Formats: sequence, structure tokens, C-alpha cells
Amino acid sequence: MCGIVGLFLKDRSLEPELGSMLLHMLEAMNERGPDSAGFAVYSQEKPGFIKMTLRAPAGADFAALAADLGAQIDEVVPVRSIATHAVMEVPAEHWPRARALLAQRVPEIAIVGEGTRMEVFKEVGRPSDVGARFALLHMVGSHAIGHTRMATESAVTTDGAHPYSTGIDQCLVHNGSLSNHNAVRRELRREGMEFATDNDTEVAAAYLTHRMRQGDDLASALERSLRDLDGFYTFVVGTKDGFGVLRDPIACKPAVMAETERYVAFGSEYRTLVDLPNIGAAHVWEPLPSKVYFWSHAS
Repeated sequence: MCGIVGLFLKDRSLEPELGSMLLHMLEAMNERGPDSAGFAVYSQEKPGFIKMTLRAPAGADFAALAADLGAQIDEVVPVRSIATHAVMEVPAEHWPRARALLAQRVPEIAIVGEGTRMEVFKEVGRPSDVGARFALLHMVGSHAIGHTRMATESAVTTDGAHPYSTGIDQCLVHNGSLSNHNAVRRELRREGMEFATDNDTEVAAAYLTHRMRQGDDLASALERSLRDLDGFYTFVVGTKDGFGVLRDPIACKPAVMAETERYVAFGSEYRTLVDLPNIGAAHVWEPLPSKVYFWSHAS
């Protein structure tokens, strides 16, 4: 029993409030996921740069790491540290080399997300505590997704926390369980996909990334997942321009959506939505099984 949330702002004037809105949604899911929590925020793009969100053991010197990395690629690498995470901005032309250098020189540091707009934060702890640790209240952006985890099949670790990201500006949160994730993981590894954990959600994220690399758009990839991924699940997926929702054909995992002229919101339960602006006037509905929902600023 986990909790998942998503928020897409149609009205850009709400962007300074994105963090506070998402924080209230996550806090409402404390009981559904007291073990760990995480979120991905899509903020302003810096043309020509890739944001790399890194996670390291407590006490890591991210400033020194950025300076060392910058010396290796002969560029200034801006870095912003937040608790155990940091966001480094690497020139896109040097991004592949920067990834290789990090893996070689500091293998204990995990890359939890990469993108032109996406920043990913996740840790062990209650959602309210994790949100406070990373100052979610003050984050600004156009859309975001989040997760609160109750560990049922694996240990309580940060590696088990969502979101999972396996592609540029792509990430996924998941409530449910995939029964064929080991077989799908083997197939994806043969296709060159890499995995950092044994979590089934990382497999779902990698599956969608792989399908989109093959030319599918997100909607097509989600529709194809209904055939290839077995189990009970609700997915909320973040991309550079928007977010999507999919429930499996049985749809036994709870889900509710709300839409107004200013935003679209998703939650595992209605209580995640009650503090949103003008929620009383929203169109509220339960997403149908096997139907892909997607909202994008690009369309």
C-alpha cells in the first residue's frame, strides 16, 4: 500500500506554488507510505545544460566534487546542494563524459535523475519529513509527481524509494506490483538498459524509456505496457512537458483525479486533493482501467 500523486499546472501563474501544493498532497499520504518518500519537480530549463541530480552519503562535499569535475571537463559546473542530494548543471556536450567520470571517481554517488528540467529527490522517512528535508515547500515548477512508500517486498532503503528515472526528463512512480519484472528486466538488459536496483518500479520506468527510444510517444508506450507488463498497478509518469496516468485492466489500486481551468491533479485518495485551490469547483473522477491520460504543455 503506497501513495502516489501528480500535479500539472495549466496556469503558469501557479508555478511559484507548485512545491507547497505538492507538499500538502504528499503529507496527506503519510499513512499510506511511512517508510520513504520522493518527488520529481520540473523547473525552468537552462538551454545547453543537463541537470544531474546526485545522491551521496551524509557529509559529501558536493562543491569539491563539482570543482573536480569541472577541472576534468574544463568547464565551470554550477552545483546546488540540498541535504543528501545535489543538482549539478553540466554542459550537454560534456554530459556523457561527466557521467563516466562520476562512475569512475566516486562510485558511491548515485545519479537519481537527469534532464533539462527534471530534478529528483528521495529518502527514507515519512513524507512530511522528506518534504521538509529537501525544502519542497519553496520549489517552483510547471509539474511534479511524488510517491510515499510502504515497503512490502524489499528493505526500507533510499534505493527502494520512488521516483525512478531511466531516461532524460523521464521518471515514474508506481502503486502496485509487477509479477513479471524479472523477465522484463532480463529482456531490457539485452537491449542495453541498465538497472541500479531490483525494484519492479525501476523495470517499469526502463520499459517506458526503452519504448520511447524505439520511437513510441508516451501514450503509445503506456498502451503497449498493458500487453507486456503483468500485475496490479497504477503508474504516474513525468516527462519534460507533462505527465501521464495509467491503471491496469483490473484497476484494483485506488486512484482519483481532479481538473480545473488552472491545474490537473492525481492522488491515490481524495484526501490528497482537498487542499488544492478551488477544489470544490473541480471536475473529479476515477480514471478508467486501461485508459491512458496525458497532459502536456507541448500540445
